[in-house]
Amino acid sequence: MRGAKSIRNVQLSENEIRGLCLKSREIFLSQPMLLELRAPLKICGDIHGQYSDLLRLFEYGSFPPESNYLFLGDYVDRGKQSLETICLLLAYKIKYPHNIFLLRGNHECARINRIYGFYDECKRRYNTKLWRIFTDCFNCLPVAAIIEEKIFCCHGGL
Repeated sequence: MRGAKSIRNVQLSENEIRGLCLKSREIFLSQPMLLELRAPLKICGDIHGQYSDLLRLFEYGSFPPESNYLFLGDYVDRGKQSLETICLLLAYKIKYPHNIFLLRGNHECARINRIYGFYDECKRRYNTKLWRIFTDCFNCLPVAAIIEEKIFCCHGGL
């Protein structure tokens, strides 16, 4: 995969992940809860911790900033690599804040991801304090987007 080999096996420190969460949180807070976006952009549904699928999606649609993306939520839980998945998306949001947009799905909620795997992954690989930092970041995600004043987008589980 073009560009994917360099990001396939990256191990981030707890401080690096904390930095991703804090910086992206600032960006989310600076943008409206209802995004008004312009085409063209690719709209993507649930990823659920399937990091290899996310890389494949970028390979197919081209990596940011060559293409603009709107993700509809559910980045974590169920899959085995929720941390890699959300960290890559947050890193792209920081690097290209006007090319990639992340909405909140029902799995970006502490009550849900506490049960479906993200909490356990954070606890196993780092600690529960990091999970709380992600929760603070998720609480700042926008909930909906309107594209070209015509197309309303949000996660189906909200």
